[in-house]
Amino acid sequence: MRCDVLAVGTELLLGQIVDTNSTWIAEQLAAVGVDSFEHRQVGDNRERVRTALVEMLGRSDAVLVTGGIGPTPDDVTREAIADVMGVPLRRDDTLVEQIAARFASRGREMPANNLRQADVPEGASVLPNPVGTAPGVRAPVGGKVVYAVPGVPFEMQRMVTEQVVPDLLERSGTRPAIVSRTLKTWGTSESGLAETLAERVEAQTNPTIAFLARGVEGLCVRITAKGTDEHEARALAAAEEVEIRRLLGELVFGADDDTIESVVLDALADRGWSLGVAESVTGGLVGARLAAVPGASRVYRGSVASYATGVKRDVLGVRSERVVSAEAAAEMAAAASRVLAADVGIAVTGVAGPDEQEGQPVGTVWFGLALPDTAVETVAARLPGDRERIRQFAAISLLDLLRRRLGGGREPT
Repeated sequence: MRCDVLAVGTELLLGQIVDTNSTWIAEQLAAVGVDSFEHRQVGDNRERVRTALVEMLGRSDAVLVTGGIGPTPDDVTREAIADVMGVPLRRDDTLVEQIAARFASRGREMPANNLRQADVPEGASVLPNPVGTAPGVRAPVGGKVVYAVPGVPFEMQRMVTEQVVPDLLERSGTRPAIVSRTLKTWGTSESGLAETLAERVEAQTNPTIAFLARGVEGLCVRITAKGTDEHEARALAAAEEVEIRRLLGELVFGADDDTIESVVLDALADRGWSLGVAESVTGGLVGARLAAVPGASRVYRGSVASYATGVKRDVLGVRSERVVSAEAAAEMAAAASRVLAADVGIAVTGVAGPDEQEGQPVGTVWFGLALPDTAVETVAARLPGDRERIRQFAAISLLDLLRRRLGGGREPT
């Protein structure tokens, strides 16, 4: 089964909105074994949407359209689908009542424009929208099908998950059990991961392996396995996970819903240790990540965002002449433990740009770790990217460094 994706909206072509819908849809299709070979964007033009649908249906079993089913005159997806089917639009009185009731439930009167959302190509069926006013469409075209869902992400996601994907699997004639497992890593590049796993990737049939770069979440390796039942699929995925973990070693910090901060907090909790943080270049990003984890207070004592040199000296007692240095990072880590009454202190200082500092080039970062009964350790790094990326990479790199020293990391479950 092949299902390609068509995103409709002139704002996409103008760069005013990034098309995250197609990316999300592709991930859902891949997870259930549905092929998707083409993603296309087209503006709010009836003829161009029609042409795109005809061309895409010539190569695929289904096309999933996101966007263009709102109430305004430039929402032309329904009309274009009707053109492809060679049928008129019919107003569905039941839909009119449902849309009016949704407005009434919010204490509002339905604008006349919203009646357009009750128009359905003759011969098509309605995909209910449980969280919005724009119903979707399932339209047969010969032996193929066109789905239309809203462009609003949370509406689209629920409809795709609950209605489109099950229908695609039903049409495919097979409903294999499919299991996905995502391993999260930090400490190498995406190309480095691919090189390390090259032999596994080249030999893949089932399970399959995919690489996903998710910024502050880390670099991910997704394992997807198919089986005649869930037990078989899970067994295949688990066996592949063992091999990948063997090859990647301590690069892997967790899986699925794990985050680097949740792994670090759990590793500290296992030892009964508390944590204090001193931040300069990250300006509070590390503390914010830790505090976002439910139950963080069992471990996390707090963070001193010592951005200004004066704060480093007055609050943390840093005496090093250069505040972007190994000496400063060590003093900050020790102070984080002392000032915040924590068993473990970690620190980060560096240069995010746009200009160099103290003769240090942009991207220079120093990390400090102060663990119980251990000499304070410092590690240097040269991080790539612009100011924001350097700061975000510094935050996850500091947490990952602590994770490695603690021996933290989720084992297969």
